[in-house]
Amino acid sequence: MKNFDKIDRLEISTHATIGESAKLRKTNRDGTTTDIRLEKQDASAGVGITGGTGTIIKSSVAAVGQITTTSIIIDLTGLASSTTALDIIGVAGGPAILAQINDAQNAAILGGRMTCLEVPAGGVDDIDLYAATEGTGVFDSAVTTLTQTALISAGGAWTIGESIGFGATPADGEFLYLACGAAGTAATYTAGRFLIELYG
Repeated sequence: MKNFDKIDRLEISTHATIGESAKLRKTNRDGTTTDIRLEKQDASAGVGITGGTGTIIKSSVAAVGQITTTSIIIDLTGLASSTTALDIIGVAGGPAILAQINDAQNAAILGGRMTCLEVPAGGVDDIDLYAATEGTGVFDSAVTTLTQTALISAGGAWTIGESIGFGATPADGEFLYLACGAAGTAATYTAGRFLIELYG
């Protein structure tokens, strides 16, 4: 028989509509408590991402104790790459930002990683992640025209399950972009899924 006295207790202390936010309090076995905040990340992806046919982008923020984790999942299907290295990935029509990171919601970012959940197909498979102070970068323009920092430089094609840690961190208010890591054929992605995680 299980000894339920040794199991942590989780109780909802406050809550909002599901899908928006919730605050829970976890009671640990030693009697201490840990607050857990769960919320949907603001829908800050630009139309240069959300305008892709079949493109999926989802994000969330979870704060457990003093650690805040921001997670972004993107399916590249319907987005496109260009022929030029360091051009922004997306579609025409507006800014191709994945999200804006800010200290109030995401906490000051201390590190992160990007993981390949499905190998990209159709477009360039060498894909980098950048942060920039401007939220105006559009598909097929050079990310280097922005005030930018490379967070991930893949250095080659991604493989399934591959995870690369950030070489730098985005500052408060900066925007995230995907860019071609190498020159290739201009084409629309038919596959390619990534998980981007930021820790603050």
